[in-house]
Amino acid sequence: MKSESEAGLPERASVKPGIGTFERYLTLWVALCIAVGTLLGHWMPDNFQRIAALEMASVNFPIAGLVWVMIIPMLMKIDYGAMRKIGAHWKGIGVTLSINWLVKPLLMALLGGFFLRHIFVAYLPSDQIDSYIAGLVLLAAAPCTAMVFVWSNLCDGEPNFTLSQVAINDVIMVFAFAPIVALLLGVSSIAVPWDTLALSVGLYIVVPIMIAAALRHGLLRRGASSLKAALAVMQPVSLAALLLTLVLLFGFQGEQIVRKPLIIAMLAVPILIQVYFNSALAYWLNRKLGVEHCVAGPSSLIAASNFFELAVAAAVGLFGVQSGAALATVVGVLIEVPVMLSVVKIVNSSRSWYEQGLRAR
Repeated sequence: MKSESEAGLPERASVKPGIGTFERYLTLWVALCIAVGTLLGHWMPDNFQRIAALEMASVNFPIAGLVWVMIIPMLMKIDYGAMRKIGAHWKGIGVTLSINWLVKPLLMALLGGFFLRHIFVAYLPSDQIDSYIAGLVLLAAAPCTAMVFVWSNLCDGEPNFTLSQVAINDVIMVFAFAPIVALLLGVSSIAVPWDTLALSVGLYIVVPIMIAAALRHGLLRRGASSLKAALAVMQPVSLAALLLTLVLLFGFQGEQIVRKPLIIAMLAVPILIQVYFNSALAYWLNRKLGVEHCVAGPSSLIAASNFFELAVAAAVGLFGVQSGAALATVVGVLIEVPVMLSVVKIVNSSRSWYEQGLRAR
């Protein structure tokens, strides 16, 4: 049987470097892309209209290509063989799965309806409110994949738990993402075409997972160093694709944002609430169950963060590149890094309190 290093699994000592310089300032780059995209979309709307028209069967070709470039390198980091180790951390995995697939999507649907249909309704374009809510639900229904490894490293998380949890979430996502989205949007009286939703799942979940697994397997046959070298090359390209996607999406939304610039702040409110609530709930439940801190930390972070690349792709496929849903999912990208870093800080600073509770059991 292969060792962890031979199989491409991160060992505890090898994951300490944490977040890179570029990723640490991702919010700044995202903000710049928002500004550039919004201004270009406002100044050159016809050019963006032509890009938006490059689609077939609700798939915008430029966005689809960029999303694949974003997602596949992230999925290549996941070892699905890690699911064999779920028995060692079943309590933490149970907490995270319950919040990811039961609490988080439902809470976001409730928060989105409350804030966008009641609190902020007078300040939002009425014809986009349902679309904004749909985007928020798509964001919450997709648990984070790649950036979770960064958050886990920063809170000294147990790497085998993180790998197992991410692998399980990816498998569940193939089967549960579409039904959960359809159910919650149906309850919110938002029509979702099942054929388009199924196409989005196949195009942005199933196919990328298969490609990433095949590439990972092929590279690991040459040794773990080959996988590491390939990811080192692909990761910057993946981030560049993310930033270019943001320029395009905000270019499509440019005129609307210029007219109502506070839309982004209003969409951020339910996202922020659900992140802090879900991370706190997971952290508290793990403490009550006697789970060690190195599992509770990544559990609370996985419970709160989102696979925003998938959410963006699904929103574009379901509602279009100029939709409120696409804009809502992109707001998740904007706030992901600073908010999750703040959760990491809370988890690390409360470690003594957490472990005192374990000793008192």
